[in-house]
Amino acid sequence: MFATIAAVLFGLALLLELLGQNIQDLVTPRTLTLAGLLFLALHVAGYGSGWGRRGRR
Repeated sequence: MFATIAAVLFGLALLLELLGQNIQDLVTPRTLTLAGLLFLALHVAGYGSGWGRRGRR
């Protein structure tokens, strides 16, 4: 799930970068890239994977 969110954020950041646009001053391609990296890190760390605390049995 987090990997999908990261991919969407990276795609949106790329689109904004190519168009040279910002969404107001708060959302820039850099902030979207950093948010995408955060979600990618959460995905790699195993959060949201569907496995509980016990892991596999």
